[in-house]
Amino acid sequence: MTDLGPPEAKIRFILASASPARYETLLRAGVVPERLVSNFDESSVTGLPPAELAQTLANNKANVVSQVLKRDALARGELPGEALVLGCDSVLELDGEALGKPSSYEDSIARWQRMRGNKGILHTGHCLIDCVAERIAIATVSTTVHFSDITDEEIEVYCSSGEPSNVAGAFTIDGFGGWFIDGVEGDHHNVVGLSLPVLRKMLKELNFSLWDLGYPTA
Repeated sequence: MTDLGPPEAKIRFILASASPARYETLLRAGVVPERLVSNFDESSVTGLPPAELAQTLANNKANVVSQVLKRDALARGELPGEALVLGCDSVLELDGEALGKPSSYEDSIARWQRMRGNKGILHTGHCLIDCVAERIAIATVSTTVHFSDITDEEIEVYCSSGEPSNVAGAFTIDGFGGWFIDGVEGDHHNVVGLSLPVLRKMLKELNFSLWDLGYPTA
């Protein structure tokens, strides 16, 4: 069987995120996105409820990258080309509090001491921008996560791995942290950081389809 390589996209599709998990989720689903990190200052957004915070951060990240594309095209004396920009951001709600990435190893330890045997809600904001038509589709997806009642030793070993320091809520479900998740209620992919079913619906809302992203048709 001949390897035809990755499918060719009909439109430029850009993931405005540095998250390896989001990128890998798209790759495994048959889409090869470009990656442009917004470098948006997340600390500039404060005082919002967890779900609204996740969506606002996603909106800002997508908008920053969209504006960069337009600026670069104009600098070349061109009109902006057809492109879709996807921004995502995740926030864990625990006992009503919004939690992003831990600030330190000690913070990771403290988080897991609160999380073990408890449950939280992982909110992921999605923002998809059609750069030419200047249309936007947004969606916040919330998934309940049940954390295992793990020991102090397990917490120390997990936090020493460095994994909790790099992700919202101080855990992953598709890595080492998967050992310590008893179950989820809702979209599993949302816990990774990007809901595939929701992205498909957002594409349809903007009059695009999976085929436009290069999803294989055969």
